[in-house]
Amino acid sequence: MHTLKLSTLYLRKHVAPLRDAISQFSRSDSPFIQQETGVFLRDLYDHVIRVVDMVETQRDVLNGLYDLYLSEISYKMNNVMQVLTVITTIFIPLTFLVGVYGMNFDNMPELRWHYGYYMVWAIMLGITASLLYVFRKKKWL
Repeated sequence: MHTLKLSTLYLRKHVAPLRDAISQFSRSDSPFIQQETGVFLRDLYDHVIRVVDMVETQRDVLNGLYDLYLSEISYKMNNVMQVLTVITTIFIPLTFLVGVYGMNFDNMPELRWHYGYYMVWAIMLGITASLLYVFRKKKWL
C-alpha cells in the first residue's frame, strides 16, 4: 500500500505540470501550431486532465485504505490491551494477599490455625472466580 501511495505521488508530481504546459502551449500563437494540430492538443489536454483526476481518485482511495488499515491495527491493539488489563486486575488482589501473608509476623492468628492455608487458597480462588464471572458478564473476556 505504501508503494502504491508513493507511485501515485510520483505520477501526480510528473503529470500535473503537463496540464499547465499543454494548456499554455495550445493557447500560444506559435507558428509551429497549425489549425489541424489544435484539435490534437485539446485532445491531449483532455487526456492529461483525465489522468490527473484518476491519480487524485486513486490517491484518495489509497488514503482511505490506509486509514482503514490503521484503525484495524488500533482495534486489535485495544483488544490485546483489554485482555492484559483484565489479567492484571485479577492478579492485583492476589498479589496483595500473597504479600500480606508473606510477611514474617508472629501475631497473625490465622497462621497458627490448622485450616489457615486452605482458607487463603479458598479466598484467592474465590476472588479469581468472582472477577472472572464479572468480566465475562460484562463481555470483557
